[in-house]
Amino acid sequence: MNKEFVRICYKEFGSSCLFVDAPLRFHTTFRIGGPADLLFYPQNTEEVRKIICLAREYGEPITLLGNGSNILVRDGGIRGLVIRFSQKMAEVSREDTDLIVGAGALLRDIAVYAQKNGLSGLEFACGIPGSIGGAIFMNAGAYDDDMKSVVISVKTVSPDGEIRTYSSADLDFGYRHSVFHGRDEAICETRLHLKEDDCALILARMADLNQRRESKQPLSYPSAGSTFKRPPGYFAGTLIDQTGLKGLTVGGAQVSQKHAGFIINIGKATANDVQCLIAEIQKRVYAKHSVELFPELRVIGVP
Repeated sequence: MNKEFVRICYKEFGSSCLFVDAPLRFHTTFRIGGPADLLFYPQNTEEVRKIICLAREYGEPITLLGNGSNILVRDGGIRGLVIRFSQKMAEVSREDTDLIVGAGALLRDIAVYAQKNGLSGLEFACGIPGSIGGAIFMNAGAYDDDMKSVVISVKTVSPDGEIRTYSSADLDFGYRHSVFHGRDEAICETRLHLKEDDCALILARMADLNQRRESKQPLSYPSAGSTFKRPPGYFAGTLIDQTGLKGLTVGGAQVSQKHAGFIINIGKATANDVQCLIAEIQKRVYAKHSVELFPELRVIGVP
């Protein structure tokens, strides 16, 4: 990494929000990942714009990271700058039945805020362990609902430092897809449209969904969430279970005994362990069912 770039970043933003050679296993729900050359916690959209412009000037690659769910960071870590959206950019405010949300806000916290304000529409998100920025990027969803149903606009910073606003019609939401795939835009703020409802009824729906999730998913182990996309006409977890792969282990990575759709970190798993296990699952499921499985989690970084 360019030392002059690091020096200027420290001068511009201070040492409290910048970290050199930061281990990313502390910043992913899998608890896996090598170091980031430089990790930055922005406090607002303008700081995001400034550091993106600096990184572009010095030719440093940029990686965007939210809560680190649905991601596998390779063992070699990430070169260049990692912008980590955290509680420093997690403001939530209300305008009538809309919420304006900073990119670092966690879905579960936004769902609780909405419930306490008598706003319905985010119950499905109460158990998803991600931030709003990552949820929009992946069009996160659960229980037959997703972000597409509530997002009405998104503010971003483009790779050339331009602040842009997208309407819902521009977002190209699909199954675990949005317009931001391949665009390298930093999602900084989102407007959500909800509807008024009774607080107690919203809370009851959230409690039911959380109970269903806790009864089925291996929440006591680190994971990246559901490992594979749902193949048309099938459920990935069911195919893996029918192939007899529950408990299959490579190093510290294991197919969950509780839900075969999850790979869990049972202790000091490496990214290579996970990737080898994914490949073995894909091979065996295809051999038995002639169905291809594709990872839902994003693999980033260098080996």
